[in-house]
Formats: sequence, structure tokens, C-alpha cells
Amino acid sequence: MVTVNTLVITGYGTNSHLETAHTARLAGSDRADVVHFSDLVAGDVRLADYHFLIFPGGFLDGDDLGAAQTAAMRWRYLKDAAGTPLLQSLRDFLDQGKLILGICNGFQLLVKLGVLPSLGGVRFERQASLGHNDSARFEDRWVHLLPNPDSPCVFTKGLPLLAMPVRHGEGKLVPRDAECLRRIEAEQLIALQYADPESGAPTQEYPLNPNGSPLAIAGLTDPTGRVLGLMPHPEAFHHVTNHPAWTRGELDPPGTLLFVNAVRYLRGQ
Repeated sequence: MVTVNTLVITGYGTNSHLETAHTARLAGSDRADVVHFSDLVAGDVRLADYHFLIFPGGFLDGDDLGAAQTAAMRWRYLKDAAGTPLLQSLRDFLDQGKLILGICNGFQLLVKLGVLPSLGGVRFERQASLGHNDSARFEDRWVHLLPNPDSPCVFTKGLPLLAMPVRHGEGKLVPRDAECLRRIEAEQLIALQYADPESGAPTQEYPLNPNGSPLAIAGLTDPTGRVLGLMPHPEAFHHVTNHPAWTRGELDPPGTLLFVNAVRYLRGQ
């Protein structure tokens, strides 16, 4: 059986790394190592030794200068101890057919680094951003997510309507222009949408859509389908007791399913 090694990046304000690594293990990952970003720079850890890279949630650098902005600059300009640009290591990781997941702050990082949405297959060029919620406040609530069956995203294949918590202040997708948003929709790069649990349809209604993101976008993929970024926290729903209504018997499929799909894909299943 193919081995799946998962790397969870932490440091500089990340705070969801432990439950993210735990969820990867529950999903079948053989290893799930939590590694500080500085260890990559020092050359103590190599991306090449892993198959699944996860940027978990948190408050990178206190969201100064905008959520994940400073972290994106680190990835763009720093080199490791051997002199290899981190951006080149990340490019090689993607070119080798491996998987990347960005959750909340990690999604903000992927967008600001230009890994998502990668329209036209162009990587590391910023085509969108994530701005302040329309409510002008931090949103901490549970939402429902509709996977797009026509998306190439390997993480969301065959999944039903999902329930997950959000906790963010800057979760509204802001495309570079109207043409960018049109192409994101036309090229099926919307992986997940905020949905009304009653109808199962995408919604702009607050608080079902907690940030006002256009087209109810909660998560994006790239043209390869091997990168997923989403604002909700799948790792925060890895056990039935995480659900706010579990004592009433109201159960939903756990966010762990996104990780399960990733591991199965890497194993060729």
C-alpha cells in the first residue's frame, strides 16, 4: 500500500495545527507531522518527503497588514539553508501531483500567495483575495456547505451537504475583477458553497452565508483539483461530539471526509 505522509505547518499564530494533524491521522494518513515554518527554512524538514501539505487555521502574525499577507511574503521570498527558494520547493511539490489543503488562515495564505485559484494554470500570481466579512465582525458559527459535483477537486468528490464551523473576520472572497469571478465559476473552480440546510441550495442570506462571499463561495480549488482552500474548519468536526446538536441526535457527515478523500486519492483508490 502507498504510504501517505502529511505535513502540517505551524508557527507565527497558527492555532489549529494539533487537531488538523489528528484529523489527518483519523483519515488514514500514515504520518502527520506538525512542523514549525522555521524548520523548513533551516532545512531540517523538506517538502519533498511529504505527499499532503496542510496550512491550518489561526491568526498568522496577528492578521497585521491583512490576514496571511506577511506569511505569503515569507513563502514568496525566503530560501532554505541550501539556498533553494521555498517557492520553488512548493512549485515542485505541486508539479509532482501532491495535495495541498488550506483551512481558514491557510486558505487566506493560498489565495494571497497565488496558489488559488490559478486561473489558466498560472501559479503564484494573485488573482483574488479575502476581505472583511460584510457583517464587519468576527463570525463564529456553524454553516452548511454544498460541494460542487462538477468541480475537479479531489477533496470534495462524491460528498453530501456538509456542516462545519467558521471562525473568521476576513472570509469574503474578493476577485481581482468581474472577469476573474466569471472564470472561477465557468471553470468550475468553486469547490464549496455556503448553503441553506433546508433547500440545500447556495445562498447569499446572512448568517447562512457568514461573510457575504459572492456566489456563496466557501472554498476554491485550482484547475488540477489537487489544491483546496476553504474558510470553514473541517478539522473542528472530526468526532460526533463536536457537533452542537449531537445530544439531540442531529448528525451530519464529519469534515474528516475531506481528509479521507485526500488520503484515498494519494493511495490511488
